[in-house]
Amino acid sequence: MKLEITCTRAQADHKQLLNCKSTLNSMESSFKNMTKLLSIAGNDVRLKILFLLNMEQELCPCDIADILDMSIPAISQHLRKIKDAGFIISRREGQTLYYSLVKSETEVLNNIFTTIKSSKKIA
Repeated sequence: MKLEITCTRAQADHKQLLNCKSTLNSMESSFKNMTKLLSIAGNDVRLKILFLLNMEQELCPCDIADILDMSIPAISQHLRKIKDAGFIISRREGQTLYYSLVKSETEVLNNIFTTIKSSKKIA
């Protein structure tokens, strides 16, 4: 962890800069996790899939495909990306896979979905 300050501005508060740098360094894993989530949720279809799984708790790819009017292979690709990022899990029942959110990720997602629900499109 590099704590050297290079700002030559006379009024630079070196203590403040070091504190900010230290805070960011201590939160590095949280930033990486949030970046990963925002990257996944930055796609319209994947955000809708996350929203649906949050709303319904569990869905299969064909349910999601019907709801979003998309093909099952297209939905499966999105589900694979979300699962690879660690935000959903699957369980098998016979030939069918069911997907649900990883419980530890629901708090952040709930905040995002609450914002979406309360936002009104301004014309």
